[in-house]
Order: sequence, then structure tokens, then C-alpha cells
Amino acid sequence: MKKIEFYDNKNVISKRVRYFRKQRKLTQGQVAARLQTMNINIDQRGISKIENNRRIVTDYELACLCRALGVTELELLSDFYEAFPES
Repeated sequence: MKKIEFYDNKNVISKRVRYFRKQRKLTQGQVAARLQTMNINIDQRGISKIENNRRIVTDYELACLCRALGVTELELLSDFYEAFPES
């Protein structure tokens, strides 16, 4: 099985997901419930794995996480863009 990682990361949004979730005073379960209304099958443990960088995030999950947290894709990806600025 191919290992999917980027510089030892399963995803590049883990810290920002946690930051925005806490800023909005949402539990992991509440974020999962919002995602489930968009037909994304992630439970509280899945959100925990994303925040702890132990689960990959697909493109459609990224888009739905943005909606669930009320942020833009750029805001969730800001740590990545800071670490890898354009040349």
C-alpha cells in the first residue's frame, strides 16, 4: 500500500481546523454533525484524527470543512502557504 504523506503530514490543515473550531466554540462532534448534513461521513473520531494529523483530507472534505467552519480554503491552507511561499 502506498504511503500518502507530505513531509510526514497526513494533511496540512490540522492546526487550522482545531484553531477555527475552538475559535467558534464548536466541539468535534458539532463539526462532524455539520459535515454529515453535507453527506460527509465523518464522526467525532474522524475530526480528532484530522486535528491530530493522523487522517488525510480529500478535496471535497476540505471544501465542506470550510463551509462547516465558516472559513475560506485560503484560511484553512494558510499554514501551508506560509511554509511554502511562491518563488
